[in-house]
Amino acid sequence: MSSASLSQSLPFDPAEPKAALAQLPHAAAVFALYGADAHAEPYVGRTPNLKARLERLLQPSAKHPRRLQLAGRVRRIEWRLTGSEFESLLAQFALLEQIYGPTALERMHLGAPAFVRFLGSNPFPRITVTHRPSQREADWSYGPFQSRATAERYAEEALKLFLLRRCTDDLDPHPSHPGCVYSEMKMCLAPCYQGCTDERYGEEAAAVERFLATRGDSRLVVLKAERDTASADLEFEAAASLHAQVQRVETVRALAPELVRPLSQLRAVILQPSANLDEVTVFLFQNGRLRGPAVYSTLGMRIQNEQAGSTSLFAQPLAIEPVPEIREQGSEIGDQGSWVKDQGSEIRDQKAGVRDQRSEISASGTAEKETKTEAVVEAGVAAPLKIPRSVLETRLETALASLADPSSAPSPTLRQGHLALLKRWYYRPEARRTGEIFFPDAEGHWPLKAILRGVGRVAGKQLTAPNRQ
Repeated sequence: MSSASLSQSLPFDPAEPKAALAQLPHAAAVFALYGADAHAEPYVGRTPNLKARLERLLQPSAKHPRRLQLAGRVRRIEWRLTGSEFESLLAQFALLEQIYGPTALERMHLGAPAFVRFLGSNPFPRITVTHRPSQREADWSYGPFQSRATAERYAEEALKLFLLRRCTDDLDPHPSHPGCVYSEMKMCLAPCYQGCTDERYGEEAAAVERFLATRGDSRLVVLKAERDTASADLEFEAAASLHAQVQRVETVRALAPELVRPLSQLRAVILQPSANLDEVTVFLFQNGRLRGPAVYSTLGMRIQNEQAGSTSLFAQPLAIEPVPEIREQGSEIGDQGSWVKDQGSEIRDQKAGVRDQRSEISASGTAEKETKTEAVVEAGVAAPLKIPRSVLETRLETALASLADPSSAPSPTLRQGHLALLKRWYYRPEARRTGEIFFPDAEGHWPLKAILRGVGRVAGKQLTAPNRQ
């Protein structure tokens, strides 16, 4: 049972474990250990150091007799190098889902994310919180949220801005209906006892739907325009009241992070470090699934050097640090001449030789430039060559196009797993979250310039990081 997601394979002989272990790299990877039975379930894992991890699993140790030992059962090792934890988790889930199917979610402890769902198909729409939004109503499912509690709080605070019903009953409106406490508090239009027309309730439901779809922007635009108009007309009391409403909407809006969008419109580009220093990996979330990684080469890019606060790093095959500035030949020889001045007769000869060298350099207008180039080449560093931004943007568009998925919707297991992985990574504290995420603009276009700047930041951290996962 082999997996296409693991790119490298190695036979393992229990009698000679060191022969196989010596060929493994000290690098982050996802791996699988297969036994002699081709139909047996493999041991699947991920690790920041493949060689060290498999040495513990496959090399018996007298000092640790109770440690898990698999050497006697393993006959083949397969692995794939990864550049980040995000990539490792995605590769591990792909392998487990291929082998175990829906139970892969339980093996990786991937619970279904929480969504706020607008029940628009109901004659009297309302909102609720769900962990399993249907694909048929993906336009009315907004999320994912960090937890069910945060989704419920957002739904509750959003309802305070409108007069939508909170009850869960299937309404059959009639004047004899007793109503509820929300209708008595004027927090609901009370469609249960025909306290409003069906058209009026439909208008309120549509306003709630627009609020959820735009994360409050639809409401903010109207309130800010009314506030500015009242202020211009010197109606300061009305302007103050409208400003208080704007603040309330902004408070509710802050409860929904930028990731919260209609499930059918949830698209994002995720940048992650790569196993190769001159590359950044690109992932695309679209149509309910994560695709990638696609490799984006950073060769020719000017990379942000966060340690120096400037853009002094060029990404190229041999230069992973700023190229040291070489002092001008004239100043070096002048310093050397002043130092030789107090030396003995042997050094006087050296001073004379240096003066001859200075005259030779003066005779050639390009000698200094050639000397600098030779010094850089001797140091094993190629001269940086900056690529035009248009070429870099085309390179990025090609990478994104390779990840586009025109196929049908993914299986429920795949969609739930990928949503859970995206949610788990996104809601981590920023100090612990590796990589960056970008969303399309209002017209659905990717912000290529912003993504390129993000590529530079990810590559810069990758070049200067002392320890990579």
